[in-house]
Amino acid sequence: AGAPVEADISKLDEGGLLRVKWRGKPVWIVKRSAETQANLRKNDASLRDPASENVDQQPAYAQNENRSIKPEILVLVGICTHLGCSPTYRPEVAPADLGADWKGGFFCPCHGSRFDLAGRVYSGVPAPTNLVVPPHQYVSDTQILIGVDGGAS
Repeated sequence: AGAPVEADISKLDEGGLLRVKWRGKPVWIVKRSAETQANLRKNDASLRDPASENVDQQPAYAQNENRSIKPEILVLVGICTHLGCSPTYRPEVAPADLGADWKGGFFCPCHGSRFDLAGRVYSGVPAPTNLVVPPHQYVSDTQILIGVDGGAS
């Protein structure tokens, strides 16, 4: 049940989300555009832990502004850090229900927690910490192994 899971990202389009299951939990793999990556820096003032200083939330190789090994690929456990609901993927910018400052991310419908497209939690929401980045490594340019901490290689 705790075995690593391999994910093929070769067909993942920019803005796309791939879901896989690891240890009974949903894991999301998102391919971010250059614009999305640039927008991440614009969120910092609104975030509880913009520098990902809580080291329990990601491996050391993902403690950066993108929270990833490769800036264009995000890997997250899809479980809200508040009470364990599964947030929805909301990649659109400035939708009416989330406001003009929304630059895409994840919204938890259970209690309103919000996370950006690096899985970082916004201030003033129930979730106390960023979404978890699971241990993972790249087997090739198109294959990710989730559940193995291979460093940034």
